[in-house]
Order: sequence, then structure tokens, then C-alpha cells
Amino acid sequence: MTTSPPAWAARTAHPTRRSRMKNKVRFTASRAVSWVCDIFQRARVEAPMTPPDAHSQALREAQAWLRRLSSGAATQHDVEGFRRWRDGNPQHQPALAQARRLWQALDPAIGGMPAEVQRAPVLSARPVAARRAFLGAAVGAAGAAGVAVVSPPLGLWPSFGEWNADYRTATGEQCAVQVAEGVDLVLNTQTSVQRRSVEGRVVGIDLIAGEAAVDLVAGPQPFGIVAGAARSEAQAGRFEVRYLAGRGCVTCLEGRVRVTHARGTRDLQAGEQVLYDAGSLGPVAAVATREASAWRSGVLVFRQTPLAHVIEEINRYRPGRVVLLAQRLAGREVSGRFAIASLDTVLVQIQRSYDLEARALPGGVLLLS
Repeated sequence: MTTSPPAWAARTAHPTRRSRMKNKVRFTASRAVSWVCDIFQRARVEAPMTPPDAHSQALREAQAWLRRLSSGAATQHDVEGFRRWRDGNPQHQPALAQARRLWQALDPAIGGMPAEVQRAPVLSARPVAARRAFLGAAVGAAGAAGVAVVSPPLGLWPSFGEWNADYRTATGEQCAVQVAEGVDLVLNTQTSVQRRSVEGRVVGIDLIAGEAAVDLVAGPQPFGIVAGAARSEAQAGRFEVRYLAGRGCVTCLEGRVRVTHARGTRDLQAGEQVLYDAGSLGPVAAVATREASAWRSGVLVFRQTPLAHVIEEINRYRPGRVVLLAQRLAGREVSGRFAIASLDTVLVQIQRSYDLEARALPGGVLLLS
């Protein structure tokens, strides 16, 4: 007996590339702020031991304060009013905590929580470092629009840096490119690269963001990929470089790869991998190459991977965004092989396996609580 997928899965299944790009273009920066606020308004969970009506009212007020303090038009008078509201009723503390948790769940996409709200003494909220300073009168409206351009809400359109790429793939798209004679690239989803040329000859690429696989035929000069703080070079063979959120990963599939970083150099052979970020370079580690490059054959492989990381990876391939609100399950380990073409089916399995409630919002956003 087969079970029909929920309505949200049917609505998000098999989107066409043209419709995805059209939706991204229509979703302008000016609408982004009000759209994210709508997410706050829809995602309501009753606090324990609080009457639902009273808590719902307090939650609406907390969301309104968050919107006001992050609008770019707040004044010192607003800050003082927020403090009076926060301390004036014991029901306001748990409501503010809930509103703040949702903001933090979306924080990488919307650019940081107002500093005044971060300082609020709410015990159940997770501390997070702001990427924008709230300076009494707050930032100007133009600055808020700039955040939406540099850090697109929920990743629904490319960031400013990605628009300058020579090659760029959309969400869920993969692309094969021959950048030079004997040099073939395969770009994974949400990947942006720029060519590096010397005297008109392509000698490498800058990986702005995403994941790229390189297949090299032996030539007189090495081919390099610069991704963040490291440069990876090979003269022949096959290797992959992944660079997301300031963290890099280089995997050698065939031949040899040299990774150069301010912290040192690592020489990789087939079946070896190294991780790095701006300030550190990890040791060489063995890796199952077939699993590491499974994305090239349309499969994602997870081995005892925390559920939160699985959701992050799914978000790279699926239009919109999945937000895991049930933080108690964030560390639950997941293992399996999942087809990239059927990720909504995977989400249905996750929802049912962990007894989660799914709420679909416009733009392909799915809240799991």
C-alpha cells in the first residue's frame, strides 16, 4: 500500500528551471523584508503553561518589536519602549524567546538579529553574534536593502558576488564546462566560478561559492582552484573542491593535488581529503571517493550525519528553504543514500520518521517543528 505525499510536497515537486528563475527575479529586495516578517507571523507554537490566546497576543507583539527594531527606522524612543514592554509582563519573556528562536533559525539568510533584542535576558534563547550593529537610531533603510542584496533572504536569488561569475548554476542545476583544452569542470548546484587567465590562457578558476569537480588531462602547466584561503593545484587527474560559508574541502579522486594555505601545504593522493577555513588547515584524511563524488551521479550519501546538516545539504538542491525548528532533533544522526531528484520524498520520510509537523509557506519555505 502506497501513501500519498502531503500537499506541500506536491506543490514543490518537479519545478521547472524557467519558473524557478522567474520567481527569483520577481522576488525583489524591497519585498524580502515584509515576506520574512510574514514567516514570523505564521510560525506560532504555544508556550507551555500559558493560555493560548494570551501567548498568541504576546507573540504577535514580540514579532512586531523585532520588525520595528530591524526596520532601519527605529529610534531610541523605540528601544526604550521595547524594554518597557519586555519587562512589563511575565508572558512577554517566553514570547520574545520564541520569536527570537525563529529569527535565529533564519539568521544566515536575513542578516542578523537587532542587537537590543540579543541583549534581552531570555534564558531559553541561543546567543548568536550579530553581523549588523544596532546603534540606538539603528541603520538607515538603504543599509537594510543592501543586506538583502548581499545576503539574499533564504537564498532565493544569487548574492552580489555571484552575479560577477563567468559560470553559475541555479538551485538544483548541474553543469559541465570545458574551460580550457584538457580541462573539464562539473559545477554542482548553487556554484559560481570565475576564470583565471594569464596572457589569454586559462590557468585556473576562482570558486566563489559551491562545489566544482575537475577532470584534467596531463598538460605542461598545473591547473588551480582558489577557494577562500586555499589554492588547490594538479597537473593531471581528478579532484573536487567545495567551498561554502567560509569552509573549504578538497578531495583527490585520482592523481595528486597540492593544497596551499597560509597555515601550510598538504599533498593529497587518490582517496584523500583535507578541510580548511580562513584560519586553519586540517590534516590529510582518508575518504570514500565514491561517496564523496556521488552528487555527480545524482545521489547524496549521509553516514551518521546530524539531521541539521542533512537539512542544510538538502537546502542546496531544493528551491526555497527547509527550516528545522525542532532543535531537539538537530543532532540526531541520519544515514542513507537519497536521490537528488526526489528530495521532497526524502523530506516526507524525515517528517514521518521523527514525528514532525510540516508547515509550508510561500516561496518553497517549509518549517519542520
